[in-house]
Amino acid sequence: MILETLCLGPLETNCYILAAGVNSSALIIDPGDQARKIKAVLERYHLHPAAVVNTHGHYDHIGCDDKFGVPVYVHIDDLALLIDPSQNLSSVFSLGYTVKSEIKTVKEGDVIKVAGIALKVIHLPGHTPGGMGLLLEGSTEKILFTGDALFCGGVGRSDLAGGDGELLIRSIKEKLLVLDPDTVIYPGHGPSSTIGREKEYNEFLQ
Repeated sequence: MILETLCLGPLETNCYILAAGVNSSALIIDPGDQARKIKAVLERYHLHPAAVVNTHGHYDHIGCDDKFGVPVYVHIDDLALLIDPSQNLSSVFSLGYTVKSEIKTVKEGDVIKVAGIALKVIHLPGHTPGGMGLLLEGSTEKILFTGDALFCGGVGRSDLAGGDGELLIRSIKEKLLVLDPDTVIYPGHGPSSTIGREKEYNEFLQ
């Protein structure tokens, strides 16, 4: 399996490229900026983009959704953010970005199956209404993409429109901290960690 991490844009958003192997199709998680860098990784492994998945709808995670000509997956509760610049915060930068690609909505428990990769949707509201985690299924590797819900040593901010701090903490505790402690988390910003490490040391979750 191929898993490449790119730190992109002024907010240093993590974009993840996930594929079963070289010369195959790939999932692109949160392509927020610098499409050229993303395409360079695809070319290096001879990958063809099959779908984009947004862990949530803020501009720094969706800014390059339209650069690959593929469907975009997002939680149904964040659909409005993809089509409303005032909600995805692009209007703050005077850009007014709206996703034009085909949008496919998902919900809690759905499994996104694309190009030999299966990601189970875990709804994690609190940073945005439709924030979600993506748990890799059908693999011996224990991997979870947490978006801006859970970070290494932190949690997502909840002071933006649609945020709810208590709901975010509850979602993390009830849906993520119950997972295998060895599960590696790949967040929307910053370094990776594990569920076990965050459960023990993350001050926001004590």
